[in-house]
This record gives sequence, structure tokens and C-alpha cells, in this order.
Amino acid sequence: MRISTQRVRELRHRQTEAEKAAWHLLRDRRLGLKFRRQYPIENYVVDFYCCERHLAIELDGGVHSQPNQIRKDAAKDAFLGKIGIHVLRLPNGLVLEDPEGFVRIVREGAELTRGKARRSKHPLTRPSPDGHPLPKGEG
Repeated sequence: MRISTQRVRELRHRQTEAEKAAWHLLRDRRLGLKFRRQYPIENYVVDFYCCERHLAIELDGGVHSQPNQIRKDAAKDAFLGKIGIHVLRLPNGLVLEDPEGFVRIVREGAELTRGKARRSKHPLTRPSPDGHPLPKGEG
């Protein structure tokens, strides 16, 4: 089951304060990389995604400390890792209280994935016109 374009749009319009702050720091190639927000990958949506580096950034609030959510996050991270995507999970408080620290960690994560992204077997390169990622060579 893939996430619908409508669902992704809803998520973009209902961003948390931390997501808004992070987007302000990541948008317009401010870190030298293009990030997308609320990016669908198969049946998951990641908060922010850099296609060039196969890097996902997930901002976690209090709900992510609940046992059920911990299991869901672990399954999501495992799936993304299996298809070659590195996940940075960061607490909401970091971007709100220490934006410079947030930027530093994202830059370090992007640097770590630089060589790996080129060799990745990640099959997804861009979304299709309906918002779903397309396998390489299609579209």
C-alpha cells in the first residue's frame, strides 16, 4: 500500500513547530543539498528526504517514546535501511532549542552518506507525477 498524494499534502499542511523550524533550515538548498518534506517512500512518509544522499531525517516528539511507536519506528528504519536510506532520528527539541546543532548533525549525516549514496542500490530516485516514487529507469 502506498501513501496517497492527498495524505502527503495533509501532512505538509499540519506540520509541527519543530518540522516548520527544520524546514526553514533545510529548504532552498541552504545546506547545499535539496531536501523534500513529507516525502513518501513505499508505505512510509519521512519528515525530510535528500534524494542525492539517500538521507532521511525524522523528527521525534514525545509520542516516539511510547513502546508501540518505538516498534513502528524500528520497522520503518529497518525497511529504509534495507533499501539503502540512512535515517537520522533527532528529537524535536534539538531543532527548536539548538538550530545550529541540528544543522551540524544534518551536515555530518550528509557527509557520512556522500560516498554510500552513489553506490546505493536504492531503487527510488524521484516521485512520479502522482507523488509516488518511481523505480530507476521508469517515468
